[in-house]
Amino acid sequence: MKVPSNDLRTIRSFYQNQLEPIYGKAEAAQLILVLIRHFFGFDRTQLALRTDIRLSESEMLKLHFAVKDLLQHKPVQYITGETEFFGHSFLVKPGVLIPRPETEQLVDMIIKRFDQSNSLSIWDLGTGSGCIAISLALALPQAKVTAFDLNEDAIDLTKVNSQRLHATISLQQTDVLEMSPTEKRKVNVIVSNPPYVRHSERLKMKKNVLNFEPEMALFVPDEDPLLFYRAIAKLAHQSLAEQGEIWFEINEAFGKETAEVCENAGLGKVQIYQDFHGRDRFVSALKL
Repeated sequence: MKVPSNDLRTIRSFYQNQLEPIYGKAEAAQLILVLIRHFFGFDRTQLALRTDIRLSESEMLKLHFAVKDLLQHKPVQYITGETEFFGHSFLVKPGVLIPRPETEQLVDMIIKRFDQSNSLSIWDLGTGSGCIAISLALALPQAKVTAFDLNEDAIDLTKVNSQRLHATISLQQTDVLEMSPTEKRKVNVIVSNPPYVRHSERLKMKKNVLNFEPEMALFVPDEDPLLFYRAIAKLAHQSLAEQGEIWFEINEAFGKETAEVCENAGLGKVQIYQDFHGRDRFVSALKL
């Protein structure tokens, strides 16, 4: 169906109607606004005040192909190449997991816990886009932050994001499951949002996640859903300084089991926290 006009108000309404059957009215409206702001720089207020905005043919094509991607369930973050996380704009790309709002909550909890600390050594295991490591480095300038990931694309993207946001972090490409403990126990905080979605949970997932986001950053075997937590908890017990802490984002179905993994690794004062939906989402533990 052809767009009836090059008037931006008309175009906005036209494409919003196309998206509504998939995304619903509210989300469709928000997605179109995100695209308009990204491609043309107009926000909601400017659109309300101006009635004379018209698009060129090339501008119309940009919007057309972006909406076409949305109709195929491609995440809008991969279309625009960026996302907001903890008040910062992070670049994202296919092959690297898109940061979630729940992970912002994890970052906020850690910052509130350590904002009075004079010096810290922080490891972020499985950094992805670098959202956790960079946000912590910016909020805790006294901290020495190191980000680890096996995925070369993730390491490259984290490097770019840290440069764009003027965050000082170190980067190491390594497999979290094969990491060796540090000989000097000077790591004060280990944080990780490892893969935790069971393959059997695929049926519950939206197509924009299932069809586009990297499987290696999402899924774990049904028969061993806590393999990353066991490896990281063991590493934490060996590498944390005394009174050092580990913070996990977890699968809501395994709060108690993840806590037991930490206890079995020799960590103490294990706590489970809920996210803003009231679901078990985070676990912390202490090196005694």
